[in-house]
Amino acid sequence: MQLSPTLAWLLDAASDCRGADRLLAELGAHLAADGVPLAAGALTLEVPHPLIAKRTWLWRADSGQVIEALGFAPGGLAPDPPNDAGRRWLRDSAGGEVHEDVAGRSDGPLLGWIGPRPFTADEIEQLRQAARFAATPLAVLAARATLRATLDAYLGKRSAERVLAAPLRRDLGETIRAALLYADLRNFTSLSETTAPADVIAALDAWFDRIAGAVHAFGGEVLKFIGDGVLAIFPVLEASPRRACDAALRAASAAEAGMAYLNKERREQGLPHLSFGAALHLGEMLWGNIGAANRLDFTAIGPAVNLVSRLEGLCKPLGRTVLVSGALAAETEMPLVALGTHELRGIAAPCKVFALPDQ
Repeated sequence: MQLSPTLAWLLDAASDCRGADRLLAELGAHLAADGVPLAAGALTLEVPHPLIAKRTWLWRADSGQVIEALGFAPGGLAPDPPNDAGRRWLRDSAGGEVHEDVAGRSDGPLLGWIGPRPFTADEIEQLRQAARFAATPLAVLAARATLRATLDAYLGKRSAERVLAAPLRRDLGETIRAALLYADLRNFTSLSETTAPADVIAALDAWFDRIAGAVHAFGGEVLKFIGDGVLAIFPVLEASPRRACDAALRAASAAEAGMAYLNKERREQGLPHLSFGAALHLGEMLWGNIGAANRLDFTAIGPAVNLVSRLEGLCKPLGRTVLVSGALAAETEMPLVALGTHELRGIAAPCKVFALPDQ
């Protein structure tokens, strides 16, 4: 069977593309080299993501550049109409008639093209054949994207990268230094006993949005949701830990502000106030796989993790929302309030404790 250079490339090499954006650009270039007059192209994929429903890549033939448009899922950042971003952009970019093909199944990836003039019947057949041969490499790319998006959603970006890069064995891990943040809701048990389950879930989601949103905004990563609690890290990536410590402090302050705004909304709706406590500490931890031989968890363990969780337990007795260990306080110039030295349950050495200034 004699294949065109485009179809041969799709069969032999397209699956090695680093991503859908590169596949679209290289496919467009191959089609143009085979004589199909193209002005622009678009590729739309459905992706498993908590916020994003579809990803669309847009390619211009004159520059070879690819840009991306996102379609948000219902309940995400903003409602998105049925995805026609690629079709709309193609029409705007060249003003002609768009040709579209589904690659593979009826709900598979959508390839769209537009030329400087209407396509001939032979050119349309070339585009259709390209879509048929593109189904397999696009399925490979979609499977990779699904795996990556799933791991990112459940583990966080840094942890997902670590899992993907290492064998699935429990004896693998590394010691890293990080600013740690541990936080949880207060009085959650009584809230869950007196509130309808759907309202409890809504309250938890709202709390996690505020604390995790603040962590991610300042470059941290949530490692675990533990019941109503959160363990997050700000890895030390430089010789000095100051940047990580300052980021953790800013995240804690932002979470306070976010929860104050949330509680204002809840008060107006007649809903109970949500209080939380948070602790920050700087230390080393083992970051990697633990668990049974055939059931692993990717997490962080070590004395630093123990200390930050015990320190959070002092928030209520000391009447503070955010507490900071002496180890982290020593690495920042941000203003803090000294609260003396305190014993922590299960921790051998007493801990110097600081708090954020009253806002």
